[in-house]
Amino acid sequence: MKIPKGATVAVADGEQLNLYRNTSDDSSPSLMALPDQAIDTHNKGSGGRHQSSSANPADSQQEEDAFAAGTAEILNRHVLDGSIDSLIVVAAPRTLGELRKHYHKALSTILVGEIAKDLTGHSITDVEKIIESA
Repeated sequence: MKIPKGATVAVADGEQLNLYRNTSDDSSPSLMALPDQAIDTHNKGSGGRHQSSSANPADSQQEEDAFAAGTAEILNRHVLDGSIDSLIVVAAPRTLGELRKHYHKALSTILVGEIAKDLTGHSITDVEKIIESA
């Protein structure tokens, strides 16, 4: 995947968000880590019925969905304030599906690409290789 210089790369799963900026202007990405973002998880995602009990294994999924919604909120805000002008999202497949439900129209227009892969916790070099080969 070709990545523009200055593009933001968001790497997410249901519990963690890592943001990077591409500093390279050639075909190979060179990512620099950006500061961590506080994610608001009070939005419980887009799911339907939410029943909560200690015996309900769906509770952790609700938390992951809420994290994805909070992540989309952060990305939307950065796109709308102009601090992100091109974006690549790399996320675990289920998280990516939840993120898409919360994309603002403006985010969708600057989205360079999406990669359905869980790369949180991987090195920057691993992320760069996956983007380059996508």
